[in-house]
Amino acid sequence: MAVRCLDVAAACDQLLSPYVRETRSPLGDAPLLAIDARRRGAGAAPPPAALAAIAAVPAPVVVLADAAGRAAAPELCAACDVVVASEEELAEVAAGIAAAPIAAATLVQVLRAGAALDTAAALVVESLAYGALQAGPEHRRWLARRPAPAAAAATAADEAVRVERQDGVLVLTLARPARHNAYSLRMRDALAAALAVALADPSLAVVLRGAGPSFCSGGDLDEFGRLPDPATAHIVRTTRSPAAGLAALGSRLRVEVHGACIGAGIELAAWAREVAAAADAFFALPEIAMGLIPGAGGTASLPRRIGRQRTALLALTGRRLDAATARAWGLVDTVTAAAAATWRRQSPAHPGRRGS
Repeated sequence: MAVRCLDVAAACDQLLSPYVRETRSPLGDAPLLAIDARRRGAGAAPPPAALAAIAAVPAPVVVLADAAGRAAAPELCAACDVVVASEEELAEVAAGIAAAPIAAATLVQVLRAGAALDTAAALVVESLAYGALQAGPEHRRWLARRPAPAAAAATAADEAVRVERQDGVLVLTLARPARHNAYSLRMRDALAAALAVALADPSLAVVLRGAGPSFCSGGDLDEFGRLPDPATAHIVRTTRSPAAGLAALGSRLRVEVHGACIGAGIELAAWAREVAAAADAFFALPEIAMGLIPGAGGTASLPRRIGRQRTALLALTGRRLDAATARAWGLVDTVTAAAAATWRRQSPAHPGRRGS
């Protein structure tokens, strides 16, 4: 996707146009608005009306700004959905948007709205948007390219979350190691039930970790497309919401992550007071490529840790962060090699990463 970057003055003219919602839309020929803050163009600083108009643009608004550009146009950089530092990074964001422009637009709209909402309301907005995208053309195309899912092998006796009480600590362990703890419906329900126990006893601290080679490899792809209609799925998500439970624990929650922390694997962890990462941990939000947005609470939890713009950058590009970068961003609080050694001693042989 070729990216035409406007200077600041030209971008303001477009933002102030009554036709901007039509000209910058995922349904049109320009599914993003790219602004080069290094080029001022004619005129003074962006007027307040142009900055306010960004929130109404259906498409993502991306600003390219070096240090001088950030210093010269701080209000513009703060108002946009994503700030990139180079043409290469802009091209990376644009490619993600071009692959799923409806999902990309929905993502930035949810993040904009969520910035002014409390946790409960932000989770509802995320779920409504996620449900709409489940029925959308981009997700249907992604499902059509997927091989037929394997038959479900789980039984009622299978344990998706192991619950142990150790003195005043409730230790919750994601327990699908052979699937890299892929986040299944059974796991979601078991985790919600365990968190209800913790919330009923305010004396309990909670530690959440994962068995096997990964903390959580994201949603169980074999379950995608098997859910009930999106409206019913929305009600189920807001009824059985581990994200709401984790958020309510506040300072009582510590999460220990390692290996793959993909999708739900970082969306849920981000609620914790402390996220401790092993040196081998890596993080990604792959949902846009599936025609979706993060749906396990990530549009609410991640901005509270790393900000709205970095959340959008991570989701729109699908890029992978290593543990050191995640620490620098504030996505995790500590990184230790010892944690990686601990799970290797306690886990079966590594079956190979699941890139869900």
